[in-house]
Amino acid sequence: MTGYNLIKYFDGSVAFVWNAPHSQIYPELRRMERDGLVEVQVVPRGERAEKRIYSITEAGFQELRNWLITLAPYQGERDPYRLRAAHFEMASYDSARRQLREHIKHYERALGEWEQMIEDIESRRVSLLRQRLAQRPDAEHEGIVAFRRFAFRGEAAKARMEIAWGEEGLALLDELERKGVPLWGEQDIASI
Repeated sequence: MTGYNLIKYFDGSVAFVWNAPHSQIYPELRRMERDGLVEVQVVPRGERAEKRIYSITEAGFQELRNWLITLAPYQGERDPYRLRAAHFEMASYDSARRQLREHIKHYERALGEWEQMIEDIESRRVSLLRQRLAQRPDAEHEGIVAFRRFAFRGEAAKARMEIAWGEEGLALLDELERKGVPLWGEQDIASI
């Protein structure tokens, strides 16, 4: 694929589970070329331009295999949403509700995208999946589809959990406000 094709591939598949800016793709391709993980064929594009078509090398496949069989270390959490929620007492009820409603809205949108992706994977409407299947023997197709579906089901489950967490937070705010529990953001700053 060309770098452009890879960006489209990234946007249409793994970007749902691994966020990377487009500006990162080309430098990574150059690094992978330098390291012998991909090879490049330069072909004409129009009359004056050229494009670079990348292919994975055997060393690249081996690196991918090694990456897949090595256990991934779990990263320390950096969750700005939980951090904010842990300090909602310094906010106002309105601002806390606004944060949680936006959180719910974001994950409802994401859930819709992930559920659509699962449906598209199951019906094999994803063009990049069809390309992958065309490159592999029929005996491997069930596994290829199943693992992609499994990954996106995990994302959908996370989205459902995030929506439920946001709704729980809204109910908590309603309960605390009903009880008359003061929040710093509701008070005059001089009285704090």
